[in-house]
Order: sequence, then structure tokens, then C-alpha cells
Amino acid sequence: MPISSDVSLGKDVQIYQPELVNLYGCTIAAETKIGAFVEIQKKASSTRVRRRASIGSNATIMAGVTIGEAALVGAGAVVTTDVADYAIVAGVPARVIGDVRKRLSNLPKARLDYA
Repeated sequence: MPISSDVSLGKDVQIYQPELVNLYGCTIAAETKIGAFVEIQKKASSTRVRRRASIGSNATIMAGVTIGEAALVGAGAVVTTDVADYAIVAGVPARVIGDVRKRLSNLPKARLDYA
């Protein structure tokens, strides 16, 4: 069973593919979303993932690191230090490559005047 009996899940936690997740002896806060291929081991140091942050597949987050609000961690990244709010990080080790707010401001505006 990939989710052990000593795991505490907060309200409205979503685990999209529980058969592809390994959770042992940890606490998952309310409204957290956990994707495939996530493993959280028993007695790991406190690691925080702030609201609206996204972590790509196969990323490794070292114990004790904080992922900032709305930050984006690229797939396969190895995060060894805290990630600032809105930062985009990628690589091994992960380095800042952008800012989510700047990327969003460059997207084309939606057209609401349909013909």
C-alpha cells in the first residue's frame, strides 16, 4: 500500500493517482494536491510548499526547503535551497530562470468580442 496508515491527510487533499504515490509517516496540509510519482518519507525535515506553487514531475525537493507562493519548479529539477515567491526554477541544482508574474504578463489577452 503506497499510502501508509500513519499518514495524516488534511481536509480536501487531492491525490490524483494514489497507486503511484508513496507517503510514509508525514502530514499533508489541507487543500494540497499531490501528483504521480511523489514520495514523502517518514521523519523527513519540514518541507513547505506554499499556496499555488507547482512542482513538475520527477523534481526532487531537499528536506527543509520552502517553495514560495505561486512558484514553479521545472520537471526533473533538484531544489537544494528555498525558492522565492513567483520564481521559476529549473536544472540540477535548480536555479532561477524567470518570474511567473513576468511570464503571465506576456501572454496574449483573451478576446471577449466574438463575431
